[in-house]
Amino acid sequence: MRSFHAIPTAAGGITRLAHARASEAGIDLKPLLKKAGLREQQIGDRDTRLDVRHQIRFLNLVANALPDELLGFHLAQPVDLRELGWLYYVAASSETLGEALRRTARYSSMVNEGVSVKYLEGEDIKISFDYIGIARHSDRHQIEFLTTVLIRLCRHLTGRRLVPIRARFTHHRDSEFSEFAAFYGGDVEFGATMDEVAFAMTTKHLPLVSADPYLNELLIASCEEALSRRPTNRGPFRSQVENAIVPLLPHGKARAAEIARRLGLGQRTFARRLAMEGKQRIRACIQALDGENTAGGPRATGSHAARRGLTTNRAGASHACGKTVALRRSSKVIRDTYPQRHRPRKRTIQ
Repeated sequence: MRSFHAIPTAAGGITRLAHARASEAGIDLKPLLKKAGLREQQIGDRDTRLDVRHQIRFLNLVANALPDELLGFHLAQPVDLRELGWLYYVAASSETLGEALRRTARYSSMVNEGVSVKYLEGEDIKISFDYIGIARHSDRHQIEFLTTVLIRLCRHLTGRRLVPIRARFTHHRDSEFSEFAAFYGGDVEFGATMDEVAFAMTTKHLPLVSADPYLNELLIASCEEALSRRPTNRGPFRSQVENAIVPLLPHGKARAAEIARRLGLGQRTFARRLAMEGKQRIRACIQALDGENTAGGPRATGSHAARRGLTTNRAGASHACGKTVALRRSSKVIRDTYPQRHRPRKRTIQ
């Protein structure tokens, strides 16, 4: 039986913002809430955490009802950053932007357990987003909300209009997004192999206008205590495999070895995990893409993209690609890569 803690939850701020926006537009919210698996009482109680799957579904439904192709981006523009709660204050009281981003990444699960945020340093500083227990292809508005809020936070804390050197999203866009690109600046790519926002390494040392080392020390202690009480959850194996496969499809790299590498598994371990999860796992991923968001999900995923023959890569360029067809091909590659001898034998109960 799946435990309650296996279901990623979120503080639900973006859901409540979308609810307010739809209400102002005169949209009947009862059917949308019902389709999303939410109740009005959950929206009204700000202390109630929401299932991340329901949040994503509701955002898709509201975006279609308004309609607003950039709902997540638009919701992130006017929101008061202090609504992030402790996450805002622990970042704002840090001494430098690098420290603020590192702590934002570490404590982000307090706001959303369905997205693992990582702070990475190399030639630049990078914030990456990995989905946990959630099918990444089901979302578009939540991830755009999160990255937009992140950029607003960096600009607010430093008092400068910082522009990321690149922003990458694994979902596709086949519509105009000049407004989106104007805010982000730099290099924006859709249909990438990862979700990330990167800044020049020099921004790491930028001082913050609201730095308070004493307050920061207190907040870190409180956040660490809160973090220790949260269960560690990587989500069901199916979601991990699915999220690893989907970004690779348009690039023709959905091979078993690459998927195993992205999951941090050896190829033989990956084969055993697939077999232990059940022989229908890859087929279930295909079915998820076929039926995902029939009531308002991203338009350029799954069989919808296959039927239209369109997905979007960099700067809105279109190319022929059907994810579902490609996923079926990748599943055949995995089956061919791992012969039957690597799979556990069926046991007959006498």
